[in-house]
Amino acid sequence: MTTTKTLETPEVDVVYDVHGPLPTADGRPPLFMIGQPMDASGFRTLASYFTDRTVITYDPRGLGRSTRKDGRHDNAPDVQAADVHAVIEALGAGPVEMFASSGGAVTALALVAAHPGDVTTLVAHEPPIAPVLPDAAAADRARAGVRDAYESKGWGAGMAAFIAMTSWQGEFTDEYFAQPAPDPAMFGMPSEDDGSRDDPLLSDRSWAITDYRPDAAALNAAPTRIVIAVGEESQGVMTGRTSVATAELLGQQATVFPSHHGGFLGPEFGHAGQPAAFAEKLREVLDAA
Repeated sequence: MTTTKTLETPEVDVVYDVHGPLPTADGRPPLFMIGQPMDASGFRTLASYFTDRTVITYDPRGLGRSTRKDGRHDNAPDVQAADVHAVIEALGAGPVEMFASSGGAVTALALVAAHPGDVTTLVAHEPPIAPVLPDAAAADRARAGVRDAYESKGWGAGMAAFIAMTSWQGEFTDEYFAQPAPDPAMFGMPSEDDGSRDDPLLSDRSWAITDYRPDAAALNAAPTRIVIAVGEESQGVMTGRTSVATAELLGQQATVFPSHHGGFLGPEFGHAGQPAAFAEKLREVLDAA
C-alpha cells in the first residue's frame, strides 16, 4: 500500500510517498530513502526489497513533483534538510532510519547536524563533498569544467564532461586538465544542443551540495549512528574518495557496499547496479544497530 501526500509550505509543496502502514507494522522506525538530484522514482527498485518495512521516499524541492514557490533554483543542503525535517515531523512517526545517496547523503548529514533527534541510523552513500579532498581546489576546477561544457555546448557535452570527471582515478592532476574534451558520442550522448541550461547536475545550481563542509563536531555529538558507505566500484574515483575522506573526518572507515555510485538502481536510468546485493548489504548494516 502506497500513499502519496503533499506537505504545503509558503516556499514549497513537498510530495512524499509512504510505502506501508503508519504506525509501522514491525515496530521499527520508518526507513526514509532520499537522493539529490534524484527524486523518489529512483528508489523504486531498492524499496521493492524492503516490503517488510514502511519505506518513505520524497521528491526534493524543485525536483520531480515538489514545486517551489520561492522563486529560487539553487539546491542547498541546509534548505533540503529543513524540508526533510518537516516531512519527518508531518509523518508523526519519527525518528526514522535513513538511507541517503549522493547529494541526498549531503542533505542527510546537514539534517543530523541540525536535527540530531530525527534519525536513529543514517547510511550516507557516497556524499560528493569536495572540501574534504586533499585536491579540493582541483576538484572545484574540474567541476567548473563540466559546467562550462554544459553552458557552451549543451547537455550532451556537459554529461560527457561529467562522466569523464566522475570516472577519473585519483586526484585531479595536470594530466586530467590536459585531456581533450570528451566526445558525447563516446558515451551514447547526443551532440545536438537543445538550448536548455537548467539541469541540476550539470549547471551550478547544486554547487552548494558539493561545497558543503560537514560539521564533524555536531555529527559526532549526535545520537545518530552514522555509517558512511562507498561502492566497491567507486574506489579511487571522486565520490569514492569523498566517501573515504568524509568517513575519516568522522573518525571511521567507510563501509563498502556492492557496485557503483548508483549501485542500488534497477533499470530506472539505464545504468543498473546490483540492487539485490545492495539491499542485502543495506539490511545487514541497518540490522547491526
